[in-house]
Amino acid sequence: QFLTLVGRICAFGLAVQIPAPGWVSSVSPTWQVALFERGRFNCGASLISEHWVLSAAHCQTRYEARLGEHNLRKRDGPEQLRTLARIIPHPLYEAHSHRHDVMLLRLTRPARLSRQVRPVALPTRCPQPAEACVVSGWGPLSSPVSLPDTLHCANISVIPAASCNKDYPGRLVASMLCAGAEGGGTESCEGDSGGPLVCRGVLQGIVSWGDVPCDTTTKPGVYTKVCSYLEWIKETMKRNYLGLTLCLWLSTSSHSWPTTPS
Repeated sequence: QFLTLVGRICAFGLAVQIPAPGWVSSVSPTWQVALFERGRFNCGASLISEHWVLSAAHCQTRYEARLGEHNLRKRDGPEQLRTLARIIPHPLYEAHSHRHDVMLLRLTRPARLSRQVRPVALPTRCPQPAEACVVSGWGPLSSPVSLPDTLHCANISVIPAASCNKDYPGRLVASMLCAGAEGGGTESCEGDSGGPLVCRGVLQGIVSWGDVPCDTTTKPGVYTKVCSYLEWIKETMKRNYLGLTLCLWLSTSSHSWPTTPS
């Protein structure tokens, strides 16, 4: 859900500067995925392996994934289009409370890794308060709502849980984290949903929810804490990889049995 401060575009090779604080990156995040439904951009996501994409469960519907995407309105060259073989929201996801807002998507064909398309690392630890991070997406840049064509990135940091609880009393659980810029003004927004919060090169958060309207709030954005779901992610990937591999083998083998010459 929620980038609101006009700033630097995540560009291929050359940074395009739009004067404003808090924005970063001369190169688009190689793990950024755009999810489309019927040709229309819907959510962000993160490539975590050649076969798997991680997003938010509230984004679930029938999608196609575009890897290496930068400008939503034109082809830049490195884009890869993939349909989805599996859509797996967390079994305990609650739409009303935003709990367990995480979803795995298995690509029908593996990503072709390149300079512009590479997975992001999963965490080995949870993020620390004040840790520097980058959030990226195609969310609104200003009010009234203005959806950008190009991917944008923002420098934000992890907000201590005690501080965030004051902004959202009774709504946060241990599997959520808050992040934003000091003093507010830079956070995720509609169109960024499901996208990555990356800290020190590691995927620590998934854009989940926040205050509305996001372009005027001083409250931080709320993210699904990826470190809380490592076991589910790894077990789900393992279980579905084996099952899908067997299904694919059976479907191809059924048409290729050796025949006995008559």
